Amino acid sequence: MKKARIELLVGVFVIIGLVCLAYLAIHLGEMELFGGGYRLTADFDNISGLKVGALVEVAGVDVGKVESISVNRENMAHVVLNINKGVIVYQDAIASVRTKGIIGDKYIKLSVGGADEPLAPNGRIRHTESVLEWEELIGKFIQGKV
Repeated sequence: MKKARIELLVGVFVIIGLVCLAYLAIHLGEMELFGGGYRLTADFDNISGLKVGALVEVAGVDVGKVESISVNRENMAHVVLNINKGVIVYQDAIASVRTKGIIGDKYIKLSVGGADEPLAPNGRIRHTESVLEWEELIGKFIQGKV
């Protein structure tokens, strides 16, 4: 009887340990099991350095992530954004590629707009601003084209 009770306690502790390990793996790996949010797309002339998983921010607050990046038929960067539930993005929104600091990571800055109609899930952000490339700007300055 005493041996069965000890085995039961060990089993309970093993199960609790496995649950804790799974919880940590999910939260440290930033997995989303119950996919929240909706998708929006935007096309940019240049996204130099933007990566999948980059943050999407509104007023400095993280509201989503870059889900995928590809090149469309017009040879523009087609970016799919996953926006958190509860964040309303309107039809006149502007998506800009920005850099955190001077040489920091790239992210998407959204100004959500103020039009009457919000963008529907899988909608397209029409107004975009591409990344400013310092090398190109310095090259133009040196060549006297600025």
